Amino acid sequence: MPTLNAVIQTPAADSAAAQAHFQATLQFETDCADVHGALASGAPGFVLLDVRGPALFAQGHVPGALNLPHGKIVASRLADYPPQTLFVTYCAGPHCNGAARGALRLAQLGRPVKLMSGGITGWLDEGFALTQTASAGEVAKANG
Repeated sequence: MPTLNAVIQTPAADSAAAQAHFQATLQFETDCADVHGALASGAPGFVLLDVRGPALFAQGHVPGALNLPHGKIVASRLADYPPQTLFVTYCAGPHCNGAARGALRLAQLGRPVKLMSGGITGWLDEGFALTQTASAGEVAKANG
């Protein structure tokens, strides 16, 4: 019998509970590779939001992402999108909770939302390129 350690000390959930848990996780999160593949298809079916500030967005962001800092996610900024529009949020990476803050704001506004786990860090780890905006000032003006 193996020595008790932190991994085996608490038994794994039964298969039904594990299935329910992991299915639920996929309702809230997606990953960088899936986002990349969907964007490459030309018809992703979602709006990708970089919820970091304009200066960081200008330095490098996922191609096709829109910059809407999590603190500026309000109903009026979403008015041009049909209510069923799925939004996917991301921020700097696993050390940042901006994507969760943005996702929470969207959910509070009754919008479908998922979080792209890994953020910029995950995107780069997958070997995907970032794109840059001409200047941080232009992005700041656009974000008013």
